[in-house]
Formats: sequence, C-alpha cells, structure tokens
Amino acid sequence: MFKIKYKSVALIALLAVSSLPIVSAVNAQETQDSLGASVKVAQDDPYKMVEQVASKTFARIKLEQENIKKDPEIFRTIMEEELMPYIDYRFSAYKVLGKYTRQIKQKELLEFVTVFREYLITSYAVAMGYYDSQFVEFEPAREFANRNDVTVRTVIKDDVRPDIKVAFKVRKDKRSGDWQAYDMIAEGISLLSSKQTEFESILRKEGINSVIERMRESIRQPIVLQNKEA
Repeated sequence: MFKIKYKSVALIALLAVSSLPIVSAVNAQETQDSLGASVKVAQDDPYKMVEQVASKTFARIKLEQENIKKDPEIFRTIMEEELMPYIDYRFSAYKVLGKYTRQIKQKELLEFVTVFREYLITSYAVAMGYYDSQFVEFEPAREFANRNDVTVRTVIKDDVRPDIKVAFKVRKDKRSGDWQAYDMIAEGISLLSSKQTEFESILRKEGINSVIERMRESIRQPIVLQNKEA
C-alpha cells in the first residue's frame, strides 16, 4: 500500500469532496512540487490522481508553513490552486440539491453552484487549521478501463487512535476523459449525503436563497489555526 505522511485527519477526509466537471485540455495537468520540479497529475488514472493531488497539496502546505502562521488565509489560495482543479464541484452541487435541482430557477441554480464551490474551498481551508501527524495508506489500484466511476480507498493510521477508513468517489468526465473527485465517505458516512440531509430541510422550509446565504456566512468566517504547529 502506498504510504504518505500527512498532517491532518480532517484534511484527508476532505480531499475528495467534489463537484463540477471542469474540462481540461489534456489528461495531465502541469503542476510544480515543493522543489520546483515539473510534476504531472495523472487525470487519466483515478488512483494516481488522488495520490498525486494529496501529495502535492501537503508538499505546498509544508513549503508555506511560515507564511501560513502569519496569514492562515493562505490556506484558501492553496485549496484553490492545488485541489479545486481536481474537484467536480458542479456534479457535487447537483447531488446535494437532489430533486430540488429541477425545481430551482436557472439563475439561482448557477448562483448556488458558484457559492458551493467557494464553500468547499472554505471547508478545505478550515480543515487545514487542524494539524496532527498521520499516515495515509492507499489501497492498490484496480482495473478501471471500462468504468466511469470508481472508489479509491484509503486508511488513515494514527499511533494513538484507531484507524479511519476513508473512500474517495471519483468520476470520469465524458467530454474531457479526465477523472475528478466528487465525494468522500469516512467510516461509511458520505459527505454529500450528509450535506444533502442538512440542506434539504432548509430548502423545503426556506428555499434556495437561505441555503446560499448560510454558505456565504461560512465563507465569510476567517480561517483560524487550531494547532500551534501548523
């Protein structure tokens, strides 16, 4: 199993939360690692994509730790640049809305998707404020040639806590052929399903604008470091 030393359980749990099909010109996006060497994220392989994005994100955080201590808002920039190109946030947004997707006006639906993307960035950034040395093991890749949706399974290991099983749901975009993450399942609990349950009551009682405003309230909150060793 592929092993990487990580900094936060909360971070890893959010890595594969997802959304919109972003069309890429190529199957592998050029990125830079902490040493400045050219690295390609293999979006034509869902297993490699998850591992490489995770590795690069944490390498970037390690590189910018001193700046982050001075300005935790840098986490938002890192999430925007390192994670979001590989998150299918529109698909996730539609999944969260469920049946309400067909009931909402187009203008409001577009606004929801836009705000939901920022909401995800904020959620990732907030999670980055928690630091505790962990190890994540990725299960070996499986055959995916004839599939458009796969689950990348991992185990978060901790010397003092029980192992946590986390699975990343990844889908293949029909237009570009790229793989992107759209959901995370931690110990059997789907992030999208939990958000759908949370939003459903508000949608039913107050409407889409109330959901959008609540997401905006979360986005407006400052990023706070929760551990001195960030």
